[in-house]
Amino acid sequence: MSERNECAEGVATVAVIGAGLIGCSWAALFAASGRTVYVYDSRPDAGSAIDAFWASVKPTLIDLGLANPETRPDLRVTDSLKEAVATANLIQECIPERLEAKLQLYRSMELHTKRDAIVATSSSGFKLSDLQAGWSAPDRIIIAHPFNPPHLIPLVELYANEQTAKDVLPRATAFYESCGKVTITLEREVLAHVANRLQAALWREAIWLVAEGVASLKDIDTAVSAGPGLRWAVMGPHLLLNLGGGEGGLRAYCEQFRDSYHHWWDDLGTPKLTDATIDKLVSGLRDEINGRDYAELRRERDAKLVAVLRALKSQSSQSKASLQPQS
Repeated sequence: MSERNECAEGVATVAVIGAGLIGCSWAALFAASGRTVYVYDSRPDAGSAIDAFWASVKPTLIDLGLANPETRPDLRVTDSLKEAVATANLIQECIPERLEAKLQLYRSMELHTKRDAIVATSSSGFKLSDLQAGWSAPDRIIIAHPFNPPHLIPLVELYANEQTAKDVLPRATAFYESCGKVTITLEREVLAHVANRLQAALWREAIWLVAEGVASLKDIDTAVSAGPGLRWAVMGPHLLLNLGGGEGGLRAYCEQFRDSYHHWWDDLGTPKLTDATIDKLVSGLRDEINGRDYAELRRERDAKLVAVLRALKSQSSQSKASLQPQS
């Protein structure tokens, strides 16, 4: 068994703190991987929410090879924080983005957490150094930020700093990858990590285009999903623009288009989410939604994501097969 597999095998019990949308999604994925999963939430309907979520996503997880058709999830919902974390090898914290609430949770959680347990926060924006203030021994907590929905989107952004124990990041990386995730590691601390900053930059310009009346919200969304969004599903921007430079690669592309990009960057908008801007976005979204409700839109999104992921997985398998020596 490889060192990475040994690390992953060391995480047999997981605690998920918070049974909201992200927490339910994480819990389903962890349970599909065969782990015992404790879910802590004080809401009286948390158990039914978890059961309903698992029932809704199990077929998708099976489709993607992340769950066995015979899988019976070991999901244990509790309103006792102590019960949830006491035996967990990894704790995935998913409560809302309120710093003081997280710090208060950590102070309570540390009393019952195993000393060698990994505490991973799903926080989308807080700095690790701020979150470590909630711990008397802050060496076990790391950033492990997913992209919604975690049971489908492979990305997990990981960050540990100089206060983090040396074993934590390798163990966490191995664990998430054993659940089918794709991990990246931040080399220094920054607000909102990597993917949310990229998303924020694109959305800022999309908002400006709507607010300035350049195009309808629906057409702006289409410009992304039918254009660069398709390319970004298979390669990141730098690798794609390397291809855009022809045989000369990224250097040739940059040398050819640097002046153009400087002009474009200078002209990009800096909108604010004022009430008027929000009203304009919501009004424009009605045309794109076209009567579909939340559940229908979610099913559509998930079905398309599964199709893309299956196609990419199939292509990857074919590429690996083509590289095998022929007998």
